Formats: sequence, structure tokens, C-alpha cells
Amino acid sequence: MPFTAAEIARRLQGEVLGDSALTLSGFAPADRAQPGDLTFAENETYFARAEASAASAILVAGNLTSQKKVLIRVANARIAFAKVLPLFFPEPAFPAGVHPTAIVAASAQIAPSAHIGPQCIVGEKARIGARVVLEGLDYVGDNSQLGDDTRIFPNVSIYARSEIGSRVRIHSGTVIGSDGFGFVFDEGVHRKVPQIGNVIIGDDVEIGANVAVDRGALGPTTIGKGTKIDNLVQVAHNVTIGEHCLLVSQVGIAGSTQLGNYVTLAGQVGLAGHLKLGNQVMVAAQSGVMTDIPDGEKFLGTPAVSDKQAKRQYIGIAQLPELIRRVRELERKLGKQGNE
Repeated sequence: MPFTAAEIARRLQGEVLGDSALTLSGFAPADRAQPGDLTFAENETYFARAEASAASAILVAGNLTSQKKVLIRVANARIAFAKVLPLFFPEPAFPAGVHPTAIVAASAQIAPSAHIGPQCIVGEKARIGARVVLEGLDYVGDNSQLGDDTRIFPNVSIYARSEIGSRVRIHSGTVIGSDGFGFVFDEGVHRKVPQIGNVIIGDDVEIGANVAVDRGALGPTTIGKGTKIDNLVQVAHNVTIGEHCLLVSQVGIAGSTQLGNYVTLAGQVGLAGHLKLGNQVMVAAQSGVMTDIPDGEKFLGTPAVSDKQAKRQYIGIAQLPELIRRVRELERKLGKQGNE
């Protein structure tokens, strides 16, 4: 659907520099843009590329000007980029109703506006809210509930008694509510501890592909509202994740660890069990966390320590070859003196 530059500027609370009646029919990066496309530039380097491209208009921030292109000036080009993409690439619409191949328990409550796709299974007393989408081959266990406008991509398994909020997105291959990894050693064998808790997911959470969120052993495993979880993440039983956290791919969190709000765990971070990470904590990629972390701290390394301490350690390690060389030289000199 085409939009004029003025219409886009109004939606983004920006201003047009140039022809406000220019019609824009697409959005593309500068190296692929065609006439009629809108592109964006976050800095002067990208702006130079955008000006040289075939794009008809550029989203910009700051005081950039152009004699070649129509500009739509906004407060933040990256945020405007995220807001404008859905205009040109809206998500597919799913018709209300239950596909003939779906299996829905008689006791389940399905909102009339929900879409239950091919070969989905909805268990006893499950509750599916308004405009929920189960795309296909999804499993929703007994007594689970999905809030309004939640979208479940294909091949997602949601175990019994899971509670999922509104506007949640869960991508393919993810499993919500599988058994926590609980065993005790008894008479030479690992005896299973029954996992009888559940999973509670807040509003506006997004969970990537092939994520495992285990249910609690007794109480719930909880993910706070607005949190975003990347692909291939493991969240163990009774973990509590606060609001608006970011968990990047291949993060692993052991049981009963608690994260505050606005925590960022970079790729391949591992957290030991029963830890507490405060609000606004940041942990660098491939770090192994073995201790609690106070509010606002940045940790890195294995075992992870504060970034200031870790940087001092890295500098010291980098100086070791020279230090060894100097020690050997001193030993050589002292050895000669001793022989004299």
C-alpha cells in the first residue's frame, strides 16, 4: 500500500524536507532500494550511501540535509525504522475460526475471533483469547490460557496449566512448560523429582525459535512482561525473569535464579542456579556467572567478575609474556653474577 511522505511523517511525528506529496510504495536498504522506495540512515556514512541510492526518500535524524532526496526527519531513525516497516509489510491476516483438522476439547473456551490452524490440538478447559492465532501443528495443554492477540507460530508445544499473557509471540519449535531437570541420587540411581509447577508468561513477551522454558518444581517459572528471548535459550525450573529483559541466543539459566528488570544477557551467557541478578544488569557474551550481581553492574568473563576487574585482569594477562621475558633476563644476569 503506498503512502505519501506527509502521511508517513505524521505517523512518525516527523517532518518532511522536500516534496511532501511524494508517493512511497516500499521500504528497502540503500543498496537494494528502487525508485519509489523509502530507506533510512542512522549516521553520515549511511546517509551518503542512501543519497547515492535509487531510493526516493530517506528517514533521517539530526540536521542532515539533501539536494537530491526527500527527507523525513525524525527524532530517532532506528526507532522510526521499526515503526514504519509494518506499514509496508503488514503481518498476514488469519481468518477467525477452527480448521477442520484441528482437535479442540469440548470444554475448551475459544474466542470467536481466534484462529485455530491446521492440526492444532487444544486441551480440556484451555482458554484461547480474542484474536489469538495458532498457526498450525500447535499443542495447547489442558487448563492452559492464552491472552488476547497472542500469536503462536507452527510447531509450538505448550504444556498443561501454562499461563500466557496478551500480545505474546512464540516462534516455531519452542516448548513451554516441559519438566524441569530435577533428580535426586538414591540407592545408585537418579530418582526423578516430579515437576508439578507451571509457567507464567507476561504480556508483550516474544520468545524465539527452539527455546525451552521448564515449568517449576512446585511454584511457577515466570517471565515478566516485555521481555524478549532469542533463539535456542534454556530457562530452567523456578527461574524468575523480570520485565523488559533481553536474553540473546544460547543463554542458559539454571534453576531458581532470579533476574531483575531490564537485565541483558548476551549470547551464550550461562547462569548458575539460585542466583540473584539485580535491575539493569548486563552480562557480556560467553560469560559464566557464579555469584549474585547487584543492580546496574556489568559483568564479564568466566567466572564472571565486574567489567572493571575483568579488564584489569585482561591487561595483566596481555603483559605476562613481557614480564616472563624480563624475569628470565634477570635470572640470566643473576646467574652469571653468582658464578663469578
